[in-house]
Amino acid sequence: MSKKRIVLSSDHADIALRQSIAAHITDRGYEVLDIGPTTAESTDYPKHGEAAARHVASGDCALGIIVCGTGQGIMMAANKVKGIRCGVCADAFSARMIRQHNNANMLSIGARVTGAGLALDIVDAFLDAEFEGGRHATRVDMITALEG
Repeated sequence: MSKKRIVLSSDHADIALRQSIAAHITDRGYEVLDIGPTTAESTDYPKHGEAAARHVASGDCALGIIVCGTGQGIMMAANKVKGIRCGVCADAFSARMIRQHNNANMLSIGARVTGAGLALDIVDAFLDAEFEGGRHATRVDMITALEG
């Protein structure tokens, strides 16, 4: 697994934002695995959230970024995959905190509620942050234990 490989996915309505994020993080030196979709034909966000999450959970990708209208539905699907900690963020502070305090390995963005410029700031905050460990590690372990 490449430490810098990031999987991206979205539903049909959010291809442009996903592609913008892909170009942005490629420019930052990350390897991108964009698993689509590639057309605006209606598709179901749960399958795209799950597919991206499986790439992260398997170790194929270090992190994942997913996009749907609100970011909520695709995030819920991703979080059903064992080992995934995905949060929806509409601001850079939250994106930084889900990495620093929750050791999130996936980020979800709502394309219908977050403009493209802000979305890239959110992505940067998520990618630039590192897990702090310490007391936060105990809490992340408690979350992991809920997976059963």
